[in-house]
Amino acid sequence: MVDLVRQHAPLRADIDAAIARVLDTGAFIKGPDVGAFAEELAAYVGVRHVVPCGNGTDALQLALMALGVGPGDEVITTGFTFIATVEVVGLLGARPVLVDVNPCTFNIDAEEVRRAITPRTKAIVPVHLFGQPADMDRLLAISEETGVPIVEDNAQGIGARWFGAAGQRGDAPMTGTMGALGTTSFFPSKNLGCAGDGGAVFTNDDALAERVAMCANHGMKQRYHHEVIGINSRLDTVQAALLRVKLPHLDRWNDARRAAADRYDANFAGVASIRTPYRDPRATHVFHQYTLRLADGVDRDGCVAALAAAGVPSGVYYPVPGHRQAAFEQWGLASIHQPQSDILARQVISLPMHPELTALEQDYISDQVLTFVLQN
Repeated sequence: MVDLVRQHAPLRADIDAAIARVLDTGAFIKGPDVGAFAEELAAYVGVRHVVPCGNGTDALQLALMALGVGPGDEVITTGFTFIATVEVVGLLGARPVLVDVNPCTFNIDAEEVRRAITPRTKAIVPVHLFGQPADMDRLLAISEETGVPIVEDNAQGIGARWFGAAGQRGDAPMTGTMGALGTTSFFPSKNLGCAGDGGAVFTNDDALAERVAMCANHGMKQRYHHEVIGINSRLDTVQAALLRVKLPHLDRWNDARRAAADRYDANFAGVASIRTPYRDPRATHVFHQYTLRLADGVDRDGCVAALAAAGVPSGVYYPVPGHRQAAFEQWGLASIHQPQSDILARQVISLPMHPELTALEQDYISDQVLTFVLQN
């Protein structure tokens, strides 16, 4: 699905030098590369504060902790995403309120969000799924009207921009920077990935940034003086050094992903039983995943098996939506009506997507998909 060996090969000398620099300093925890990376990433995305942490799940939890989410609170989000988005709500003792998604973008439906807000709603967590920005115009309007803050789950969308209805493309904000807080992941397969786990929280709010940093450091601002109950969540210096090497290439890599998506789109054009990814004209899509939607008459799981037999990896993100997960039964989510999430769960299939894909590779992948779909 990704080829990190090919991605790292032209950067190998710089990566080796960055890791050697850390080894030579011995500053493996909170070394200078961590602070330098935070500053460079903040400048790239256009936000006042970046607080690095241990992984993308921690980033989500820290953002909600900074907002004071706890027992008795509700957090509105989508279940058509990786479990971490919903999981962290439960870990804090709050209730996840899941709403359905837009069938075109696969992102959270803003009008469903509006209807789900109650006096107990403490946060709204949209996910920029597969690299496609959620409808931030409508979500930000809802946040402003209700006073409920937004935490953007930007684990899959780093580098994407939201132009909005005005269509201003010059300095349009990047995803992760428009809500009260934004979060991201540096898991190796992400558009900007490290060589292990890593994550970060974004915010323009000085007080929230301080709160996130404190929560990530055992609740400390001053050593051994714990003001709140926190967690231990750090980005290792080696990972920060590697990410500093890779960050300047992110825009180029995202451009290559879009070009690869264009090639796939052309290969599947005109096939009625295959729906290629929607691209919101108000945004840039960074294609963390290239996800097809197969018609109900097509055996999606059979397609996965046929591709595997032909040596083509694929992924189903996500086969079981949140309201059908056993871990969330305590909130009675199985009884809620989520028709779009249920349909997508049985129709979607993601194909290999990374900047190093060649046209020849994509043609082979596409041929295997078309062979199965048109013969079954």
